[in-house]
Amino acid sequence: MSESTADQQAVEQPTLEQPKRFSADNYAYPSAPRLGVRGWLRWMWRQVTSMRLALVLLLLLGLAAIPGSLLPQWPQNAAKTQSFLDNNPGIGPWLDRAGLLDVFGSAWFTSIYVLLFLSLVGCIVPRAVAHGKAALIPVSSAPRSLARYEGRLEASSPLSTADAVAALRTWGKGHAVWGWLTGYRVRVDERMARDGAPETAVALEQGSLREWGNLLFHSALVGVLCALAVGSAYTYRGQAVIVEGQTFTNAAVDYDSFESGRLFDPAWLEPFTLTLNEFDPVFDVTGRPMSFTADVTYMEPGDPATDANIRVNHPLEIDGGKIYLQGNGYAPVLTVRDADGNVAFSGSTPFLPQDGNYTSTGVVKIPDVTSGPQIGLVATLYPTAAQAVDGTVSSVNPQSINPIILLSAYTGDLGLDAGVPQNVYQLDETELTPVLGDDGAPLVIDIVQGQTITLPDGLGTVTWDSLPRFVALDLRADPSLPWVLGTSLAMLLGVSVSLFAPRRRLWFVLTPGDGESTLVEAAALAPPHDEAATRALASALAVAAGLPVPRPGARQEEL
Repeated sequence: MSESTADQQAVEQPTLEQPKRFSADNYAYPSAPRLGVRGWLRWMWRQVTSMRLALVLLLLLGLAAIPGSLLPQWPQNAAKTQSFLDNNPGIGPWLDRAGLLDVFGSAWFTSIYVLLFLSLVGCIVPRAVAHGKAALIPVSSAPRSLARYEGRLEASSPLSTADAVAALRTWGKGHAVWGWLTGYRVRVDERMARDGAPETAVALEQGSLREWGNLLFHSALVGVLCALAVGSAYTYRGQAVIVEGQTFTNAAVDYDSFESGRLFDPAWLEPFTLTLNEFDPVFDVTGRPMSFTADVTYMEPGDPATDANIRVNHPLEIDGGKIYLQGNGYAPVLTVRDADGNVAFSGSTPFLPQDGNYTSTGVVKIPDVTSGPQIGLVATLYPTAAQAVDGTVSSVNPQSINPIILLSAYTGDLGLDAGVPQNVYQLDETELTPVLGDDGAPLVIDIVQGQTITLPDGLGTVTWDSLPRFVALDLRADPSLPWVLGTSLAMLLGVSVSLFAPRRRLWFVLTPGDGESTLVEAAALAPPHDEAATRALASALAVAAGLPVPRPGARQEEL
């Protein structure tokens, strides 16, 4: 071969394109066709709706919720969150900027669950459409030959072919009420056998119910997600402590704590009033609680007052929500006079129970004194006080049989003017000094109901007027609960149907015999675990042959 011929062949051979090692547009070959905007959007949607991404997002959602349970959160406890920031001036502000002190309201957490919602919906909707299409596929015709199917049956029927087909149709429809749900779909074909003789093929198919179950499950799952999303946006919940004889108004400012969804407006609250007439606790002789009943009177705008009672696990339904009885205790009524003899504080103070005998602790803060320092009282209530040999006092019964209060006094700055929220059940002793007794130790004074005691150093007096009880009520309203319940039950029904509904096919080939008789050949196609398929085939064959239907519990060898 000459040198010029070799050069010519080399020129005629196509040059192979070398792939790029790196490309910003992610294409290895420059000449490859581009996806374009539509193609990239389709690719992104497929990634978002993949089950793999849904599982990853579900894991990320669980991991992202961990800081919300470990760190104080602004919506749940603003005072504790502010205290965390004050105690951690270095890392605290950074955590706050990152949204870790309001995890469930942060942009990054919202992005995760919105993306998870889109991923689940994108996974579910196409599957629901596919199941719906599968349920509408027509019944396929019976095979040409049934000889190859195991368990094939034959019978001679005295009925004509038309009557036998009609009997099979009636049998396949099932019950007159729910047969449309549990019956068979029927297909009848008039055709010629291989030997040229006329025959009638009847195909009965039961299995579309499984597809409808799958469709119901996936549709209900989307419904649950939508109901939860709407419910979280429009729900609200509030807690209030009410003392006997006091009235509560359903307004956000009247709750001790109130939280709601982002789209709920507190102005939507119906301004009903609720008065606690009496709280009736019942204890046995050992002090074990038997029942708690709060007798209340509530009044809605434009309606007369209505008496009702709230018990444990028996809430009061009002304004689309339910009011639960969450707790109870004592709320001593104390009157404190300052050094000038003026009333600086008068009212009931809820004390929190610490044990089963209702040993309760409470705090009274008196910032408005005429002269002198602010006063803080830390008290312990013993409903039925008993003194041990060593001098310690304890309560031996939850009822107020022998009530005594032991209190200690503090003076100084209560810190209420700093603008930082405080816990009403705790006393911040940072800027306070305990009042000392004659022995130089912190003073502890005991007081009984109806008694007035004088505080040392001319601080004033404390009078214990009465001992009413209080209840802690919890009002919850979530408009999505009926929808969540309904869609959850639909999910359960759908998955049960898809798991347990039979999927089987019964085939019958009817050939005219001598006279008006008909030869019937039958076979079934069903999963190996479907033992009822054989009984169903024998039952349908008996109907076509004009014979008694086998009993439902018959064993296979009896057929």
